Amino acid sequence: MSSTAESIDYYDYIVCGGGTSGCVVAARLAENPGVSVLVIEAGQNSKDLENVHMVGGWSQNFDSETDWNVVTEPMAGVNNRQVKLSRGRFLGGCSGCNGTLCIRGCKQDYDDWEMEGWSGDEFFNAMKKAETFHGKPWFKVDEESHGSSGPLHTEPHDLAPISNLLIDSFVSQGLPLDPDMFSTGETSHGTGHAVRTVYKGFRTTSADFLLNQKEQAGNITIKTDTTVSRVVLEGDAASGLRATAVQVKDANGIGHTYFARKDIVLSCGAYCSPAVLLRSGIGPKEELAQHGIKCLVDLPGVGKNLMDHLIVFMFYETEEEGLTTDHHVYHDDNFAKTYAVWKEKKEGFLSTFPFGAFAFARLDDRLENEPLWQNAPRKPGRDPMGLTPKQPNVEFFTTECYGGPKQYDQFPVDHKHAFSMIAELFGPRSRGTVALRSNDPLQNPVVDCNYLADPLDILVLSEACRFGNEIVMNGAGTKDIVKGSWPPSSNHHTFKTREEWIPYVKEHATTCYHASGTCAMGKDDNPMAVLDNKLRVRGVSGLRVADCSVMPTLHGGHTQMPAYGIGERAADLIKETW
Repeated sequence: MSSTAESIDYYDYIVCGGGTSGCVVAARLAENPGVSVLVIEAGQNSKDLENVHMVGGWSQNFDSETDWNVVTEPMAGVNNRQVKLSRGRFLGGCSGCNGTLCIRGCKQDYDDWEMEGWSGDEFFNAMKKAETFHGKPWFKVDEESHGSSGPLHTEPHDLAPISNLLIDSFVSQGLPLDPDMFSTGETSHGTGHAVRTVYKGFRTTSADFLLNQKEQAGNITIKTDTTVSRVVLEGDAASGLRATAVQVKDANGIGHTYFARKDIVLSCGAYCSPAVLLRSGIGPKEELAQHGIKCLVDLPGVGKNLMDHLIVFMFYETEEEGLTTDHHVYHDDNFAKTYAVWKEKKEGFLSTFPFGAFAFARLDDRLENEPLWQNAPRKPGRDPMGLTPKQPNVEFFTTECYGGPKQYDQFPVDHKHAFSMIAELFGPRSRGTVALRSNDPLQNPVVDCNYLADPLDILVLSEACRFGNEIVMNGAGTKDIVKGSWPPSSNHHTFKTREEWIPYVKEHATTCYHASGTCAMGKDDNPMAVLDNKLRVRGVSGLRVADCSVMPTLHGGHTQMPAYGIGERAADLIKETW
């Protein structure tokens, strides 16, 4: 092959997927000026996408060409509903459309993986490496928990008045204030402030890693609007299989092959990474046969073990002016004024994500007399969900105005005001699957999250809603300012029992966008393990996965910071090899 062709088609490393983890992997590998890195991204470059950089524009990235538009199969546990699983389909991926939250979980979450190199302390250091934290005078920071030299710029969020009242309510209901608890990994019961991936009025994303490194070193090639078809494996079972190339289709449907001298990394996310493996002949033999795909590596765990966090929104109305931020977007012609403030000053409502107060909670005392909880099997030192006292059962978080996924369309116009309490289930026992719809890379996979299939998940999430409602209705900060449920046709603010909450949960539970586990790490004796502790695909050399699909179990937090940490760890592991 001519040197000209080689310079186009051959790279040292190929990273498939320019999302949260993939951009980190590529940028860190490119710190070595002697290597070449190719990033393949199905979506467009996000550099000029205003609704990525303007935090308040997040919802405009959904249900469009910037969204993967994955929809689940109907699921019995949520009344046979299908749930929309929006994912960022552009450079930076979900880091460009998520809630900007830096909620790392607890260190015990990662100790539970029992994988060498992935302990809680080690993984918290990996997340810290990505960050440069910027404090504010009012925020009591735990300095040791934050990074100061990473490309990801973060800062605390200035709370609206309703959020300060909700913190008072959390504290009065037994959740003590620990301001930086979501960064330390040591607190399982309390309330605090969630640091955000926002700085100087802009959202910060993993694309910042990539584009900054590309400008500095010039050894990164980015192919956007390009979809990965499959990974090419050479050799056989006897001599050993090696991943040597990636076949893709560009925006015009034209195929091309790119070759890797060293490693190929799949960072396509928990839905698409297993799909790429399956199209490449890596996965359960019987499933591959259904699509006419030759099984090269029989790995039954590919696409299994799908985990996600379920959340339930509970909206409330207040008649007091000035507590919520609804007026900036829903009242009169204020949205135009709000947008002008961001355009001119990079300030105001659209410079932030309208989440407010946060809390972790253990529910042991609230569930101790429940027969299902009492009689469920458990391991020593753990509850029926598999969690220790060091790990929360649930998270609560609140919004400073009305809003959420598109089904929440009862906007408080006419000078009304609303906010929400959101309950999030940790340690879910239900597991779902990702499977191929066909061997066409342009078709989304079949996703069944299997939400609420386990009765314990329903028990804990309904109890979380009951507790969250008590915090709002009885808490010191909010008990006197709530008019009732929002919209006014609802009456959940009157619910007292878990039995009242169960139908509400089954009808309203939705994704927190924390898909994980479908290409899980595991030990040699685990037949469902897809990867080893160095993120290498079993049975193949030169192929790794680096995104939240690698998680053996889902931590109690949000997946953004773990996605950054996985990218950092992957880059270090690859550098150690080469």
